Amino acid sequence: MTALSVKLPLQRRAINPWLVAFAVVIPTFMEVLDTTIANVALRYIAGGLSAAVTDSEWVITSYLAANAIILPISGWIGARLGRRNYFLLSIAVFTIASMLCGTATSLGALIAFRVLQGLAGGGLQPSSQGVLLDAFPPEKQGTAQTVFGIAALLAPVVGPTLGGYITDNYGWSWIFYINVPVGLLAFILCSAVVTDPEYLTAQRKKMREHPQPFDTIGLCLLAITMVSWEVVLSKGQEWDWLGDPFYRVQTLILLFGVCLSSLVYRELRIANPLINFRTLLDRNFRSCCIIIFCAYGVLYANTTQLPALLQTLFGYDATTSGLVLSPAGIFAVMTLFVIGFFLSRRTDARILMAAGLLTLAAGNYWTSQLNLNIGPWQVVWPRVVVIVGLSMIFAPLNVAAFLYIPKELRGAAVGLLALLRNEGGSVGTSVAQTILERREQFHTLRLNENLDSLNPAVTQLTAQGQTFFMQQTGDPHGSSLMTLQLLANARDQQALSLAYFDIFWSAAALAVLLVFLVLLMKRSVAQKGAHVAAE
Repeated sequence: MTALSVKLPLQRRAINPWLVAFAVVIPTFMEVLDTTIANVALRYIAGGLSAAVTDSEWVITSYLAANAIILPISGWIGARLGRRNYFLLSIAVFTIASMLCGTATSLGALIAFRVLQGLAGGGLQPSSQGVLLDAFPPEKQGTAQTVFGIAALLAPVVGPTLGGYITDNYGWSWIFYINVPVGLLAFILCSAVVTDPEYLTAQRKKMREHPQPFDTIGLCLLAITMVSWEVVLSKGQEWDWLGDPFYRVQTLILLFGVCLSSLVYRELRIANPLINFRTLLDRNFRSCCIIIFCAYGVLYANTTQLPALLQTLFGYDATTSGLVLSPAGIFAVMTLFVIGFFLSRRTDARILMAAGLLTLAAGNYWTSQLNLNIGPWQVVWPRVVVIVGLSMIFAPLNVAAFLYIPKELRGAAVGLLALLRNEGGSVGTSVAQTILERREQFHTLRLNENLDSLNPAVTQLTAQGQTFFMQQTGDPHGSSLMTLQLLANARDQQALSLAYFDIFWSAAALAVLLVFLVLLMKRSVAQKGAHVAAE
């Protein structure tokens, strides 16, 4: 056991840990689900509220920005309110905000309620992870991480599927209403089975006896940093990034850089930091932060672009494209339990993480090699490989990240890791959309190079097309124009498909590069009797 591993006295628990696990996984799944479930409903929301489709993107941006502000400070809030109290308060406010979102009659009101929902949801992931890890015995930390992984990993996988089905059949309001009964159930169960362990109670008592001032300046810097970041990610491509003639992107990037630098400088110099960046001094935790950020970027890029590919090039509706992606969720759960078994047998987490990253790369590379002559099942299996790869990473990464972190820093570490996990998804979504638009332009220009009258294939297609349309319309000029339009449509379809496949190829390359970070990590085996949880 290392010097930084902390052994806490085991206390007899009257409540079955699996009952606790069932209770806390429900709100976590609900919160993570809301990061993706609304993506497929944006144009329906815009139509229902008489708003522009581009403005409806603020429904996503506002939620992610609010979520990002709370995640890093969730450990600080939980330590002062009590983790149980903070967890129950977050569930209650999230449920109420979900109901308000469903009843919104204007886009402005919906965005305001989504901000409230994001602020409440930010406390659910870290709190539930801490509860889970404290509920299980120390030697079963891998199992606890596996249970948490089911919620944190499966939710973004099924989000687009569920969102598409609900929107197509019941209307966009029900993607928010569905949280109400789930939230009530979660609140009742968690209030009955969740308790604060003795060490957290003692920590809270100590803080009351020796109160420290709240880092208001740090919170303001954090809020400006995260809002600037989220707006740039959401609107950067629409505003032409650094080519924005109104200097909105340039201003936000400058604001982000100044505020982030000031935040880091301040938090490293005060005694009671809002975000404790000292956790990044640990080599394992630092590598895990980068890996989870990039891995979730790959996941969200795949999850958002693959349905779009199926809908734009194959004519699938939202529900059907979601169903094509759904089988991967079954394999995700199976993989998580297999990985939990290996972790409980003291397998080095680095081996499992490296294998998972290579599997993630293989799945994305497989997807990048597809073409427009495929059927649904030829999309299902590459997607399964992608999700299996991510499932192999999740639990080992959480074990490795917290293994060498001192107990007093684990609350800050959990919030920071959860923040980077969510932000990775935001970056992945934005970068994928940018790659799509830029590479589509590139491939269109490259394909145009061969579409001239000296190309025998073009000449043959033009002659056959004119003959066919002449027989249908009897208009020579119209037949020529329709043939050219047919050729342009084929070119655009091919260019768009190549752009989509470039996204998956880029994701595969990134996953391979992440393997080198695993090689820099220290041996990561959960010691029997060592508490590697995070508060």
